[in-house]
Amino acid sequence: MLYHLAEFLNANYDIPGTRLMTYITFRSGAALMLSLFIALVFGRKIIDRLQLMQVGEIIRDLGLQGQKEKKGTPTMGGIIIIISLLVSCLLLGNLTSVYMILMLVSTIWLGTLGFCDDYLKIKRHNKEGIKGKFKIIGQVGLGLIVGLTMFYSPQIVMRENIERSVAPDKTEIVIDYAHDDIKTTQTTIPFVKSNNFNYQYLTEWLGDAAEPGAWILFVLVTIFFVTATSNGANLTDGLDGLCAGTSAIICVALAIMAYLGGNIIYSSYLNIMYIPGSSELVVFMAAFIGALIGFLWYNAHPAQVFMGDTGSLTIGGIIAVFAILIRKELLLPILCGIFYIEDLSVVLQTGYFKLTKGGRIFKMAPLHHHFQKPGNSGIVALIQKPLAIVHESKIVTRFWIIGIFLAVITFVTLKIR
Repeated sequence: MLYHLAEFLNANYDIPGTRLMTYITFRSGAALMLSLFIALVFGRKIIDRLQLMQVGEIIRDLGLQGQKEKKGTPTMGGIIIIISLLVSCLLLGNLTSVYMILMLVSTIWLGTLGFCDDYLKIKRHNKEGIKGKFKIIGQVGLGLIVGLTMFYSPQIVMRENIERSVAPDKTEIVIDYAHDDIKTTQTTIPFVKSNNFNYQYLTEWLGDAAEPGAWILFVLVTIFFVTATSNGANLTDGLDGLCAGTSAIICVALAIMAYLGGNIIYSSYLNIMYIPGSSELVVFMAAFIGALIGFLWYNAHPAQVFMGDTGSLTIGGIIAVFAILIRKELLLPILCGIFYIEDLSVVLQTGYFKLTKGGRIFKMAPLHHHFQKPGNSGIVALIQKPLAIVHESKIVTRFWIIGIFLAVITFVTLKIR
């Protein structure tokens, strides 16, 4: 709203200072600071309110270090993240941008799904919230909305980067861009020259139906990444500060990618696809980073509040949708490696348990709990040295370090050909 007000004042009255709102860097910085301020100041009030409402975390005794002390800690703290994010984006974002609209819809959609899940858990006084199939339906629904919007919206286009030799011996290469914006299923893939991959390569056998087939495949890929990343963040939210800190690292990397991909000069220099209008996503992500850091202030060990599914489902969905919009979804398995490893640990543990009728790969899943569990049960535990329990804070810090390492690797893969 402030963005549109400044735009109106600048166009009609040429008031000094209003042009600042036209700069992505200024609005991104302002959005980060505003969301951080809201999370820090109003976060405390929200936590106090949740305590008065007796919205406490329900803890099952699984024999984990420090678990009993968490009982009664306010949950549904994801509200702090969502409010900080939405207020900042509504004030400083360009609300006519389809990119901003899609991100706001994704936030509200998954925030509502997570809130309903938390509400049912509290109401029933157990860990049974919304049934898993209904969560999946909600995530699939969002994937469909995002995928179909990207297909139908005339605002969502790209310009392909083209390498051109300017010397007879082809030793000097410059990057040009096609003159026209195109609607395509091209995306970024690591380890490949020019880093461009088109889903239509996989549907060429369909002949004249190759292009619509590519879009159908793209929508299915969108659904997969939204579901996998949202659930991965949900599973990662098991230790104080783990999900919020890991997500903040991922979001910084995505914000950099969005800024570079939305600027034709930087895109040309780095030989990456240029996505017109996508720079508006940087404002959204800056606000999201500020909200995550502000929430982490209260969620750091020992946590004063938990984000609950209200926060974790939303965080994972936001990350997935954002990556898809900037055509970086195929980098998520590296960048969000921690989320996917947590997903995989649960799938492997559950499958092996059913197959062997009681056997275990890990002492406990998701993976972060494996290091908290005493004893030496499970295949992995037999080779884990030492077998002693690792303190919660050390597990979280080490996962953050791994997250930083994965973010660096993600950027490096774009230059490894």
